[in-house]
This record gives sequence, C-alpha cells and structure tokens, in this order.
Amino acid sequence: MTSAAPIIPVILSGGSGTRLWPVSRKSFPKQFWALASAKPMLAETALRAAGPGFAPPIVVASQAHRFVIAEQLREAGTSGARIVLEPVGRNSAPAIAIAALLAAETDPDSVLWIMAADAAITKPGALQEAVACAAAAARAGHVATFGMNPTAPETGYGYIAQGAPMAGLEGVCRLERFVEKPDLARARAMLAEGGYLWNSGMFMFTARVVMEELERHAPAVLAAAKAALAASVTDLDFIRLGAAEFAAAPDISIDYAVAEPTTRAVVVPADIGWSDVGSWTALAALTPHDEAGNAAQGDALFEGTKNCFVRSEGMLTALLGVEELIVVTTPDAVLVASKAEAQNVKKIVERLKAEKRPEADQHPRVYRPWGYYEGLTLGERFQVKRIVVWPGQKLSLQKHFHRAEHWVVVNGVALVTRDAEQKLLQENESIYLPLGSVHRLENPGKIPLTLIEVQSGAYLGEDDIVRFEDTYGRS
Repeated sequence: MTSAAPIIPVILSGGSGTRLWPVSRKSFPKQFWALASAKPMLAETALRAAGPGFAPPIVVASQAHRFVIAEQLREAGTSGARIVLEPVGRNSAPAIAIAALLAAETDPDSVLWIMAADAAITKPGALQEAVACAAAAARAGHVATFGMNPTAPETGYGYIAQGAPMAGLEGVCRLERFVEKPDLARARAMLAEGGYLWNSGMFMFTARVVMEELERHAPAVLAAAKAALAASVTDLDFIRLGAAEFAAAPDISIDYAVAEPTTRAVVVPADIGWSDVGSWTALAALTPHDEAGNAAQGDALFEGTKNCFVRSEGMLTALLGVEELIVVTTPDAVLVASKAEAQNVKKIVERLKAEKRPEADQHPRVYRPWGYYEGLTLGERFQVKRIVVWPGQKLSLQKHFHRAEHWVVVNGVALVTRDAEQKLLQENESIYLPLGSVHRLENPGKIPLTLIEVQSGAYLGEDDIVRFEDTYGRS
C-alpha cells in the first residue's frame, strides 16, 4: 500500500446464510464458521485488510452476535475494531452510512473498503493489486466496485456491464450498468459476448463521497443513520445504535441506494478467486476433489459415488452408488439435496420456520459471551448439557425458580458460588445446586473449563433465569 491515509475496512456481518443450512443458521450464521479454510470466514475477511496501509476495521453486525465477533477478531489478532450493533437488520445502505459517519468523525476523506464477512478469496496477491486500483479511484472521487471475471454462466450473481478504461486510473473502467441476476440463457449469452463481470458486492469510496451520494439519492437512509448514531451508547467494546432511530431507516442495499443511481460509478475488473460461498455447490467448488469428482469436509466415505459433496460436523457420513448429491450432517439435522437444487435450500428453512421448528434458527451448541453450552439429551423433567467456559470468564450470578442443577467438572478448574459459600472444584468433582439457590460458575484457570450439567425440574427453559449480577450487561 502507499503512504496515503490508511484504508478503513468495513465488514458487514448481518447475513444469516440460509442457503448453507443446516450448518449456517440465524443463531450462528456462515460467517462464523470455518468453511473455505481453517479459519472462520469473519477472521479471514479481517485478515485480508490487516497490516500496513489499513486501519482497524469497523464491523457492523447484529447485537445477538456481538461476543462471537469480538472473540473471533481477538483470536485473529485484530485489535482496535469498532463493533457497531444493529438493533434490527436494515440491509447494507444504512450499515454503510453508519460506518461512513464514524469514519468522517476523524477524516471525511477516509477511504472505506466495504466487504461482506462471508466471502472467500483464494488469490490474495491479485486482491491487493485490485485494492490499490480501487483505492486510487476512491481518492479521485469515484464510487468503485469490484467486478469479478466470470468463469461460468452463474445465475446466482448479479452482473456489471464493463465500460471503457478510465484515463489516469490504471485497472479501472467505467461502469455502464448493473444487470439483475439472469436466467441461464441470459447468463450464457453475456459470457459469450464478454464485457460482463460478476457483482462481488465489494466497494471502495471515501466517507465524504458516499455521504454526498446518500444525501442525493437516499436522504432518508443518511438521516436515520445520523439519528441512530447520535442516540448510540458505548457498551464494553461495542457501539449500540439507537433502536428506534435505526429501525426508521429504509431497508435498502447500497447497490440500489447509491451504486446504481450515482454518476460516479467505476469498476475494477479482477480475478481474485472470489466466491460468495452462497450455496453448497459454491463451497464444493472450493474444496479439493478426488478422481471421481467427490469432495468432503469432515469424516466421509465414498463408494461407487460421483460428483458428490459431503460436509460432516462429526459423524461418519457414507455415500454409496449415488451421483450429484450434497449431503450435510450436523448433530441435529441432515440435509440430502441434488446439486441442481442447491440454491433452494432456503425453502427448507422457510418450511421449518412455518412449522416453528427450532432447527430453522438454532444450533444445539449455543454461544454465550463466556463460552458455550450444548444440549446432550432431553427427557421428561430432566436435561443434560455440556458447558464450556473460557479462561477468566464467568456466568451471571443467578437463580432458577423451576429447576435444580448438578455440575460435574470434566476438565479444568471451576470456582462455584452457591449462596454464601464459594467452592473450588477440580476434575471429577461435583456440586449440587438446589432449586432457588443463588449461584455462579467461574473459570479461574488458564485452560477452558468443561463440565456436565444435569438439570431436573418441572420447567427447563432458558428463560427460567433471574440474574442478579452480570459481567456482560445482560438483564
């Protein structure tokens, strides 16, 4: 990068990734999973914009995911991030308006690099070259988008019609127009004709330029963002936007709000190995294949099978004598789909929601700011969970009206508060918490604490918690 002011990465992490169900769900969507590499996609995104030439990122996300985001950024070595919490989802334009307003507080001419948290890029060198071209265009007052050189007649992406090269801006072309997601015939025709690029959804512009364009083309978005930021409060490492003010923002993408109506649009054609990982077939394409075209993530076995993809979250998944299938196994759900139907997985999620099935949105493993818990078995008047508490973290001081609990330490050390006493438990030791007792669990050690919790009682719902004190500000 040059000696110009650092580029501010803006990471949008509001998606739910329903087409990657049952792995991606509302409670823990695809950007938090390691899908295309050994790192979670959010971490990969942050690391692409780390080091010289880049400022700490601004992350705009749902408040429900705040602690997961903070922990994954910490594990990635990203410091100084500003994490903005949306009280409700309002698409990308309001989120970007908030980021621009924050950046403008320091320097209105800051260059913002807008990225989704859940894309894969396999050619980092080519990416940095494209970023340099787009940054130059942004500093020249343009709204720069990244157009991906198409490799197939893809119907799941929007397209960009590429214009003539821009004088004085290497690697930058005029943006003639945007094309909505085409049918297969139209996609094939555009690929044959040439001059069309996939719309990656990545942008670069200065805070000043995007605010001017929002004021010109979507003033209600900018007004709501200003009001929400003015009403915001800082909570730990998070910026909580004013709920009513942000909810008043129009639900609109930056494409419709700015990129399409603006006269400042340019495009950087690029070959960076980009994928939005928007379906299981897209993920399969990023996964190494065997001689029969099969690809697997996790424990899988193929026999007499061709062109299949397996993602297993633990259990052995064996395929025999089948072709062109996607099979995804998780602890509580199994998806078997034809590759031709990969874009329609969201229809399964819609069915599950209509039937009020918890599998639509929730995982058996539930993440909390202190760690996570997962249900192991549930029966009449009892439930068994595994609880993991990160080093130095603690649960809230709480009690239950309807259940008693028994804790058995499996690994690590637990400091337990039970009414007026405190007790230190080692591996294989246990403690009983009677119904109504005021209690707290802490991990004073340097390794994760794992314990088994056995609940018994007339009602075992998660809402049977009365919190007296909480490090994380939960009520």
